[in-house]
Amino acid sequence: MGDLLLVRHGETEWSVSGQHTSWTDLPLTQHGEEQAKSLAPLLSDRTFSLALTSTLDRAIRTAELAGITGAMTDPDLHEWDYGAYEGVTTVDIHRTRPDWNLWTDGVPPGPDGHPGESPEEVGRRADRVLARVDAALPEGDVVLVAHAHFLRVLTARRLGLAPADGRLFQLATGTVSRLSTEHDRPVIAEWNTRT
Repeated sequence: MGDLLLVRHGETEWSVSGQHTSWTDLPLTQHGEEQAKSLAPLLSDRTFSLALTSTLDRAIRTAELAGITGAMTDPDLHEWDYGAYEGVTTVDIHRTRPDWNLWTDGVPPGPDGHPGESPEEVGRRADRVLARVDAALPEGDVVLVAHAHFLRVLTARRLGLAPADGRLFQLATGTVSRLSTEHDRPVIAEWNTRT
């Protein structure tokens, strides 16, 4: 049985500023590209039975720079749809909604095609990804290259927790995390690893 490796894409302009970034397809910063390249030694000794990335360029580019070959895109790996909060920081949201919390309150609808998502909706997408992962893990390791909030929800679901429990797992840009098993139960084996 293989391990599940989670790669958060490298830094973007909005990950630095703290703006919620879901469908806005920002490129990696120069530092983000360096972060992605630095992940290669953490991944180079592994053979992946399945490699998936989000459909967004920042994830695809991170996979390329990290040396992940043969990765396929999966729309279910897309970041949480932030609806009307796309491009807005939590600090700015708190000016009008001081008690707002993404994990409990979700987001208001945004423009056409971006209705926003609840934790449960993101959790359903994560469960679909985990079904693909489970089918591939008997053949070896699996790597997913995606986004912070989505990967946090996926981690919660892997551990048998509610989607909103993703709030417990801070995830930095340009990192590798490893989910494994102990006594046949899912565990976090490494988190936010960098070289």
